[in-house]
Amino acid sequence: MPGGSEATEGVGGLLPAPKQARLGALRHRDFRLFWVGQLVSQIGTWMQSVGQAWLVLELTGSPLQLGIVSALQFTPILFLSPIGGAMSDRFAKRRVLLVSQTAMMVQALVLALLVWSGSVRYWHVAVLAAVYGLGRAIDIPARQAYITDLVGRPDLPNAVALNSVVMNGARIVGPAVAGLLIAAFGVAPAFLLNGVSFVAVLAALAAVRTEGHPDPAGRLGIREGLLGAVAYAAGTPPIAFTLGLMVVVSLLVLNFNVVVPLVARDVLSQGAHGFGLLMSSVGGGAVAGAIGLALLRRGRPPLSFLAGSAFALCAGLVALALVDRFGVAAAVLAVLGCCQILFTTSCNTTLQLVTPDALRGRVMGLYALTFAGMTPFGSLLVGTIAEHQGVRVACAAGGVSGLLGVAVLVLVAHRAGIGWRHGAA
Repeated sequence: MPGGSEATEGVGGLLPAPKQARLGALRHRDFRLFWVGQLVSQIGTWMQSVGQAWLVLELTGSPLQLGIVSALQFTPILFLSPIGGAMSDRFAKRRVLLVSQTAMMVQALVLALLVWSGSVRYWHVAVLAAVYGLGRAIDIPARQAYITDLVGRPDLPNAVALNSVVMNGARIVGPAVAGLLIAAFGVAPAFLLNGVSFVAVLAALAAVRTEGHPDPAGRLGIREGLLGAVAYAAGTPPIAFTLGLMVVVSLLVLNFNVVVPLVARDVLSQGAHGFGLLMSSVGGGAVAGAIGLALLRRGRPPLSFLAGSAFALCAGLVALALVDRFGVAAAVLAVLGCCQILFTTSCNTTLQLVTPDALRGRVMGLYALTFAGMTPFGSLLVGTIAEHQGVRVACAAGGVSGLLGVAVLVLVAHRAGIGWRHGAA
């Protein structure tokens, strides 16, 4: 694996890592290829996200049915991402990614064809959202674990931050372009361009030399491997605390695909273009946070930083419930985007640096489970509350519940004696 091992494993975590070079991940050819391919593909992914949400509202006008589609898109991640993580510990990650990315490309092109032909129905969108979720359940843990293979542990924090720059830079461009396209031509171009964008990442994967072969110690049966990963996570305090935070925040706060279109339509009386700009505000804040991490972050973040950014996310959602002007909403969403990237990137880095190589794919499967797998429940919860009480109440309820949940986790971790400076027990 490039770069070698960053630090020595210990009972309480990792010993301090050597100082890393600024933007050191870009020294690695394969990472550069993968990074550029992801940039193009993620722009298309965010265009489809906006197009799908707006299409559902056009077909049904129902916040609940929008929540159902979002839930269906993330349900496979809930049930299958641990299996996807086990697969990446058994097979070459590059090949796993080639299969998952191809499946998602086909899904986008089928949806574009249905919309363009005028035959699309709500159930089509729901079924294809589930198909897309199936691809992501395999893709997310393999893609996250593959980053360490591409750069090695010493440059991992920088690589994760740079990957977040790509993901969230695309969140600025994709929704803004999608909003303009939808306003001018309808939703079909958003789906078509997403399908075409997968060519970039497939070409990058074809050119990458790093296969991402699994550690021989990780080649266990699926059931045995999953049980081992869960036992390791439960018995390692920094891992357990990080995953617990991910569950609370993902379930109660990170439901922007449902919240933002409803705020745009029901609170601010905006159309597709305004919705796209609001989503771009989230991306703008996220890019600012990711660039800051890429330039300044060295090594593993303290657990206190994870907890603080989680608190800020929950408080930001409460603030969103109070806004009634477009500019203020955009500013709040930008802050939320920044806090989200600080939180998720720090969680990702913590999990990958603490976890041994033989377990990395499976632990990143648990990361996908807690990050995206909780979204079905959160989407249904937000959609149901918004349907009956309005989107303001939904935002306030999620934010306040999140604050309470994070506070409980911090209290439990403090009583368990977890060290906040480095996350060691």
